[in-house]
Amino acid sequence: MGTNQYALTDSSYPDLIPAYEHERLEALRPYRVLGTPGQGVFNDFVSVVAKLFDVPIALVSLVREHDVVFIGNAGLPEATIVNREDSMCSVAILQEGPAVFEDIASQPCSLINPFTARKMDLKFYAGQALRAAGGMGIGSLCVLDRKPRQLTQPESQLLEQLALVATDLLQLQAAHAVDDTLRARLDGPLHESLTRLRTLAELREWNTTADADDNKRYADSRMDEAQHLAQAMHRELQAALG
Repeated sequence: MGTNQYALTDSSYPDLIPAYEHERLEALRPYRVLGTPGQGVFNDFVSVVAKLFDVPIALVSLVREHDVVFIGNAGLPEATIVNREDSMCSVAILQEGPAVFEDIASQPCSLINPFTARKMDLKFYAGQALRAAGGMGIGSLCVLDRKPRQLTQPESQLLEQLALVATDLLQLQAAHAVDDTLRARLDGPLHESLTRLRTLAELREWNTTADADDNKRYADSRMDEAQHLAQAMHRELQAALG
């Protein structure tokens, strides 16, 4: 991650800007029609994601040239658009796997300005890049908490699967901007898939056992089932978009 001719000239954090920034911004261009914060379908999606991960906040972001817009927002209404150098999503798009910060307060990321995270009392962040054709990171699906925590391996795998679904939704919304019949054809299956995920997420509340091993097995089982549902949703959306 080095500086280059496309770096933000007024940024104190030039390592946020990859050498391929020009190509990345070109890959982002088809999704500029989605620049409105808090869109309905993405809000519905991230509300389910937050429940699945048992966190208060989940976001879908687009990382633009100078800022980050949260087009899906559950739990962080005070943030709609933030400076690129203030957002951990700017780091997530640089990673192959998830960008995970277990305790931002005690171990802040050196690539961004830590002030915004402190101001919003954010402690935990895990974000998976959303990738356009060609593999360019254009945004992220992320989950956040106001207390430190770890991301388990099943959770990491689920976040990766759900990021594919979020990317499908980006493509769907962008295609809808030029073909208003596409979204109508998908509304039913999309609603059904989100309902299945939401029902699974809410099953967590039925687990009342005090046994730690039982709790872990139950949590792992939920994550496994959620992965299967996310994979099925991804296949359905890809088939419709293809």
